[in-house]
Amino acid sequence: MRLSELSGKEIVDLKKAERLGVLGQTDLEINESTGQIQALLIPSSVSWFGFRKNGGEIRVPWSHIKKIGNDMVIIDIPEDE
Repeated sequence: MRLSELSGKEIVDLKKAERLGVLGQTDLEINESTGQIQALLIPSSVSWFGFRKNGGEIRVPWSHIKKIGNDMVIIDIPEDE
């Protein structure tokens, strides 16, 4: 999948059924050596599930992404995080 194909997809939390943002309004954290996506950085003004905020951003590790569909990206955050 190309980065351009991710643009415009909504990011939805599976457990809370809550819309977190839209790709294109988020940044990606990319490993420079491998080129793999490590995390989504979603702009936010509040803390969410204890994820650290980096200047008003929430970092969602790529391992928490469960499904990328035509319209949305479903993420599942473990209860212990």
